[in-house]
Amino acid sequence: MHWTVFVKGLIVGLLMCAPVGPIGLLCVQRTLTEGRAAGFASVLGAATADALYCSVAGLGVTIISGFLVRQHTWIQIVGGLVLIALGAKLYFTRPTFADRKGESRGVLGAYTSTFLLMLANPVPILVFTAAFTAVGVHGWDGDYLATALLVLGVFSGSAIWSPVLVTVASTFRRQFSLEQLRLVNRVSGSIMAGFGLSIAIVTLLG
Repeated sequence: MHWTVFVKGLIVGLLMCAPVGPIGLLCVQRTLTEGRAAGFASVLGAATADALYCSVAGLGVTIISGFLVRQHTWIQIVGGLVLIALGAKLYFTRPTFADRKGESRGVLGAYTSTFLLMLANPVPILVFTAAFTAVGVHGWDGDYLATALLVLGVFSGSAIWSPVLVTVASTFRRQFSLEQLRLVNRVSGSIMAGFGLSIAIVTLLG
């Protein structure tokens, strides 16, 4: 029975943690400009945040999850501002050939930044809580092994996107000139900043 819980968690991770939106765009941009190592680290950082929120969801209605849900407005505003700042930085960054050779440069920073960006959106707690209900797992108090396998499945499903995304991006990486990489930075930065601005505005108006 427990292995089916892992498989269901894997499916949830694959479907709910697909690298779309600004985080996926950031992972692609880093793969193109900083190499595969930075791309892998970025996706794994997002996957770790997903697993952490899934773990919190497994606690049920607790002080931690309740606080994050209650304070989601301020958290999302801060997350939006961070995306705006990161987008602006990307827009004005001038890539160099040194970036393309430095495969492992800034790996820890790439991992940490996407991890923190994912934490800026506590909505996944609600999604994973619904997943617990659908799968029939009652959280850490109900069954530690099943809950741990569900969290592991979610992390694995989310992390599977790492080699896929990085392989696709790195396939085209060597074909980019400096001007094209600069265009990637500007497009990525503009979309990311616009997404962050929309999050902040919608959150404030809501």
